[in-house]
Amino acid sequence: MKIRSLVLVAISLAALSRANVYAQTPGDNDGTIIVTAQLREQDPIDVPMALTAIGSEQLDRFGIEEFDELSRYVPGFEVQNQSPNNPGFVMRGITSDSGTAFNEPRVSVFQDGVSISKSRGSYVELFDISRVEVAKGPQSTLYGRGALIGAVNIVQNKAKPSIFEGAGKASYGNYNAFLAEAMVNAPIGDDMAIRLAGRMRKRDGYVENLLGGEDFNSADTYALRGSFHGEAGVLSFDLVGNYQKDTPEGTAFKSIAYNPTDPATGTVIGNRGRNSGATLSPGAGFEGGKPLGLDRQVWGVTGIAKLKLDESFTLTSITAFRKFDTLEIFDADGLSLPILTAAEQAHGEQTSQELRFTYENGPLTAFVGASYFHETGFQRASAQLDERALLARLAGALNGGGAIPGRPASDPLPAALLASPAFTGALLQGVTAAYGAPMSSAQAQAIAANLKSNHLESNSNSAQTRALDLFGDVTIRLSDRFEIGGGLRYSHDDKRGGYTASVLNGRSILGGVIGALGQPAAVRDALLGALSVPGAAAIPTSAAYPVPLFGLGSQPTAGNGGVDSASHKNGGFSWRLTARFMPGEGASVYATYARGRRPEILAPTGPAAPFGATSFTVLPSETVDSYELGAKTAFANHSLFLDGSVFFYQYDNFQTTVQQGTQTVTTNAGKAESYGFEGQARWVPDDLISLYASYAYNHSRFKAGIRDGNRFRLSPDHSASLGAILSVPAGPGRVAFSPSVTWQSGVFFDDDNDRSDLQQPPAALAADNLQDEMQKGYALANARLGYEAVGGDWRIEAFIENAFDRKYVKDAGNAGDALGMPTFIAGEPRFYGISASFRFGSAK
Repeated sequence: MKIRSLVLVAISLAALSRANVYAQTPGDNDGTIIVTAQLREQDPIDVPMALTAIGSEQLDRFGIEEFDELSRYVPGFEVQNQSPNNPGFVMRGITSDSGTAFNEPRVSVFQDGVSISKSRGSYVELFDISRVEVAKGPQSTLYGRGALIGAVNIVQNKAKPSIFEGAGKASYGNYNAFLAEAMVNAPIGDDMAIRLAGRMRKRDGYVENLLGGEDFNSADTYALRGSFHGEAGVLSFDLVGNYQKDTPEGTAFKSIAYNPTDPATGTVIGNRGRNSGATLSPGAGFEGGKPLGLDRQVWGVTGIAKLKLDESFTLTSITAFRKFDTLEIFDADGLSLPILTAAEQAHGEQTSQELRFTYENGPLTAFVGASYFHETGFQRASAQLDERALLARLAGALNGGGAIPGRPASDPLPAALLASPAFTGALLQGVTAAYGAPMSSAQAQAIAANLKSNHLESNSNSAQTRALDLFGDVTIRLSDRFEIGGGLRYSHDDKRGGYTASVLNGRSILGGVIGALGQPAAVRDALLGALSVPGAAAIPTSAAYPVPLFGLGSQPTAGNGGVDSASHKNGGFSWRLTARFMPGEGASVYATYARGRRPEILAPTGPAAPFGATSFTVLPSETVDSYELGAKTAFANHSLFLDGSVFFYQYDNFQTTVQQGTQTVTTNAGKAESYGFEGQARWVPDDLISLYASYAYNHSRFKAGIRDGNRFRLSPDHSASLGAILSVPAGPGRVAFSPSVTWQSGVFFDDDNDRSDLQQPPAALAADNLQDEMQKGYALANARLGYEAVGGDWRIEAFIENAFDRKYVKDAGNAGDALGMPTFIAGEPRFYGISASFRFGSAK
């Protein structure tokens, strides 16, 4: 389907469309949510872009508490919640989820107009929310840096001077799930108010820990928000502070190639099912003996001031500071043997200031503005590896390789066998012989005796960005039925990046062996001989012992931890052009062309050899040309909403990641394209029923290089949802029933689509010959049934999520993929429980 086909489809959009706005209450036939996607208040029908706005009532009625749940009801939008520290936001096939300090987001996430797009700080709780707006297509001129393919803006409820109100909610369910939240809004005199809101959400893990202890994939979150509002004549001011802390137990990275076993005895204690129990634990003493899990804190303060200069001009200032600190520890190999324990520590601070002049008068609406953005951050990745167990994996002998007669290949060996130099030496002989370097039994056992059970190493990347943006946008109403518009933004970045790596407890013996096997025979034999010297891991490098300080996952920088750095400046333009025709009241047909731009990236690649230099590569700006045609309609006195769009995207310098041994490197994959259709409908005939349906088709593919024809990761070709809100009078109150079903087709979890030809050495440390890192299509059914007061002052209800307990995974591959040991993260099982809520004052 190319542009001609899209035009033909668009001709029918005047009669077919997608309702991207939800009713606020079952009895409100209009129910329109006013949006600010174009930085001014508008009816969504008047916005010439694909826009979804979900209000607080819809979040409440369908029990939507997190981003991943919300995304299932928004066509063309997916959110993967691997953990609160590692979400993936996907817009029309494009994923934004990198945790590196130097990467730029592709999908911008905002709170009240302030970017929170860095992956490790972007997943926030949705409570006391006015609405969430999802704008698809390049939005750089409106939302700035990172909005290559779309933006999500969380509009939080602000303090209200006119009313005293409050609300509360509590729920309890299986897996000891508990949620409590509360809000109170209090006026201070006539022109000021404060508002406090908070949420506590806990749940036991749903993946059993077969070794004992806390189960995996739990939830443990606290969030608090305070806000102040003040007015003085033509000036209004909002101050909002947010804080969130997440401390869930570890994420279950589950291997499906190997059965869960007792690491001491090798006894099988589970099965290889993707959603079954796991045998995971941290390496002894890793990161000071911390357990598996996440410790994450995110906080920020935003000040929003609006000055009404006269009837036409308004000055808006948005000032913000934001900070996050995270440490996540996970068992990355997916089985009980301590092959690889990993940790990621991330830190980020950002300061931003935006000033914007808006003019609205008659047929002309326009704004111009400038923004300053300063960000610093780092990401540290540390690893503890059992070199003996990793050697067994490289030798294809994790089951003992015949040392335990009759042991299936799917059953890992007991850890005690790894302590035998005779066993590990025989494995080493097999590996070196495969490289054409036969080794004597004595030498192999001498090297094997030096292999470490806890090799430690660490690397980190850091970045500092200073950005200045100038932007403007104008809409001109040429007649009562036709308007045109356009926007332009210039962004200038000044970046500085750094990289460092070190080994923490002596050289890696296995890393040295792997490095030696790639050398000429004389050098190889000399290195292997030196690695057989007793205590070789701890001997300092010197003229008498000229053996490099080998790493295993990454090679150390100069001086075993020296910082390499580079800087780069760049700038560029992004723009949009729009045209909108109103054939009648409550109907709108629009066309847009937009150029989206992702800023250039200064990407480091660690040294190829110990004490080598870090390579810094400037990746060119990733750009997309977007063409979209759409229509929005409202029929039957605003009781039936239909809305739809077709789109076509062409990408240049599409950025992706590739595996180079054990390192993940960002690279330029060249060209890509995406096209599709999104449609949605809502019908609210009376106060008894509200129906909603959506469908999205998205064909996103690489068009160049070794991945030509591959699908974009985390991007289903098809997705759909269907929901209803039914409310029937019963006695002094009403019975409310809210069923919903969401469905998506299959997805791959990596841009390589798990093709075996792209996962062979030397691209990977070990070959992965199975194409299993995918999820086939699946549907989830949810429902809520309750009784409530007519005015909504209280409600009691029962709920069920994933009612048919559909088994699925939400991620696959992960860090273990570099070892040829992909892991899988189970999706949520059936949850059910009861909840009670109340509200007083004017809280709606």
